[in-house]
Amino acid sequence: MSHLILVRHGQSEWNLQNRFTGWVDVELAVQGKLEACKAGELIKDLNIKIDYFFCSYQKRSMETLKLILNTIRIKNDAIKRAWQLNERHYGALTGLNKDEMKKVYGEKKVHEFRRSWDVPPEPLNKNNPYHPINIETYKDIPREKIPDTESLKNTYERVIPYFKENILTKIDKNILIAAHGNSIRAICKYLFNLDENKITKLEIPTGNPLILKFDENKKLISGKYLDKERAKDLLAFN
Repeated sequence: MSHLILVRHGQSEWNLQNRFTGWVDVELAVQGKLEACKAGELIKDLNIKIDYFFCSYQKRSMETLKLILNTIRIKNDAIKRAWQLNERHYGALTGLNKDEMKKVYGEKKVHEFRRSWDVPPEPLNKNNPYHPINIETYKDIPREKIPDTESLKNTYERVIPYFKENILTKIDKNILIAAHGNSIRAICKYLFNLDENKITKLEIPTGNPLILKFDENKKLISGKYLDKERAKDLLAFN
């Protein structure tokens, strides 16, 4: 039996401010650091050897993974970073307050932007300082690969090819991924075989490890959140 552990980064500074973050490279909030350390304790209690570690290019993902590894006393020199695991790009909504945008667009439209399968927000102007091409973190990514906006479908289409080629092939070992709400949502859609309606309803809590178990044939057999008090409905194991 092997395990895949998915952890959405702990609460970030912009999560705390209720802002659309996307590809903006923000730090963890104090609460987020505590969540990451607690995630580490929960993973440590599993008493399993973890063989591979992945995270996105973004600080909040990287810091979450480092805090987890520090808690379970593992050196972090084997971390594999992949921009394909980045959060969804929220286009022109980037940096804006979610509640304020409800007043501008209406609650229904903002919900559509956030949770629909294939409706992206308007593109973010390339001159905007929040555009990824203007952020040092992404200087090594080919410019043509950097989006101006994304729907969940677009996010899925960049996450899953990377996941299938670089992570799923190692699923006979134990793997830990620290990523983001929408990149983890994309992985869950693929592994749980969720349709386009169900995936929009899947909630991914911050800093709560989701452990997925696979049999010797690499077939997914179970999944659960380690922090039961903050668990969400997985939709696939009911």
